[in-house]
Amino acid sequence: MSAVTETLPEIVSAAPAPPVPTSIRETGLAVDQIERLLIKTLYTGEATGLVLADRLRLPYTILEPLIERVRSEMLVEVRGATGSGSGSAGYRYSLTDAGRERARQYFDASQYVGPAPVPLAGYVAQMRALAAARGYLDRERLRQGFSHLVVGDQVLEQLGPALNAGKALFLYGPPGNGKTVIAEGLGRTLGGDMYMPHAIDVDGHTVTMFDPINHDSLEGDADTSSVIAVAPRDRRWVRIRRPVVMVGGELTLDMLDLAFNPIAKFYEAPIQLKANGGVFLVDDFGRQRIRPQDLLNRWIVPLESRIDYLTLHTGKKFQVPFDVLIVFATNLDPAALADEAFLRRIPYKIPIVDPTVDQFSRIFELNCRRRNLRFHQVMVAYLQRRHYNPAGRAMRSCHPRDLLDQVTALCRYRGIEPVITRELLDAACASYFVGSVEAAPAPPPTVRRRSPAHMEVH
Repeated sequence: MSAVTETLPEIVSAAPAPPVPTSIRETGLAVDQIERLLIKTLYTGEATGLVLADRLRLPYTILEPLIERVRSEMLVEVRGATGSGSGSAGYRYSLTDAGRERARQYFDASQYVGPAPVPLAGYVAQMRALAAARGYLDRERLRQGFSHLVVGDQVLEQLGPALNAGKALFLYGPPGNGKTVIAEGLGRTLGGDMYMPHAIDVDGHTVTMFDPINHDSLEGDADTSSVIAVAPRDRRWVRIRRPVVMVGGELTLDMLDLAFNPIAKFYEAPIQLKANGGVFLVDDFGRQRIRPQDLLNRWIVPLESRIDYLTLHTGKKFQVPFDVLIVFATNLDPAALADEAFLRRIPYKIPIVDPTVDQFSRIFELNCRRRNLRFHQVMVAYLQRRHYNPAGRAMRSCHPRDLLDQVTALCRYRGIEPVITRELLDAACASYFVGSVEAAPAPPPTVRRRSPAHMEVH
């Protein structure tokens, strides 16, 4: 499969925005939780009230009485003002010696410093609202979502119901035909956005959620210049594109459980929780460092109930939504990887086969367009006649991209403008394929002429 870079329109309803908390009670956190986070935030140096509000992602009106309280306890003092005329929000606060000692005690319990966490109940409620806001895809919208790929109608007719059902699916077939790209395309097709909390609170334990590696933030710089302006939503949440989280051979069972840092004393969310609301792709399934049966057993209950159970290091278990489209992509036979009981829980098993000559040509054309190379059907005809048919070689969807990359690299090495010729295609195939027939001398051409695609042909 081959992708182009145009932007696709959103085709699914956006997520509802979490409302702005107007009181400590509406944050879902205890007073001492916010107070501890405030004091730890000041441990690195002085900060104005507005800066503290920005770092904790809470309105200053909520923090103001807490700041006055810790000032009365001689834990925080005022070092001056910014002169911005914004009242106490413009004061520069710092810890006293007693405040620094108190901060060290708080750090012994947890070293988390950052945006205030969202209570677990609030996260669960937001995920339910997200699921309720999600629309269904029809045939036209699915084609629109996959318009950047060359995907057969038969595959689309199977992907559409799987997306609407939200059930796990297997993509299987020979390597190089776009199983990974199709799985990523599912995330694009879901479209829309959602909100991910920076962290959640589970019985006083902090679990970090937002991950810049796996989450694509849609937010700009926040305006912290005014204490009067009210944020349109709870800023403890990050607006992101629906996530598409991919793991391969590095996947282990530990990655599916909470990761507790015994030094920092807070948790990092497991990989599938970071994918909630989007797509979780297990690529090259069957080649992980763990047995497929162990991975499948871990997910039998979540796939059935749509609820996952996680355990704190204290032994306490809690449940979270499992609102994620699980995609297993494999070159192996699914029947050889899982038993009947597990396959029943993956109702959609879609073979991704080799492209037809027409599909191969369209993929080749898309890749030429991306590289500003002129395309002509004769390019594919020459490849088929010279490099595929004689060797009995199957066409793969990744071949056009890989061969054109080699042609472009070779042209740049020779100091010429990238162009497609028979000789360059021969050189690319000789490097790309093992036991290639093009290593033998090519038969002499009967006619030499220049085609519209700048390619020398017979």
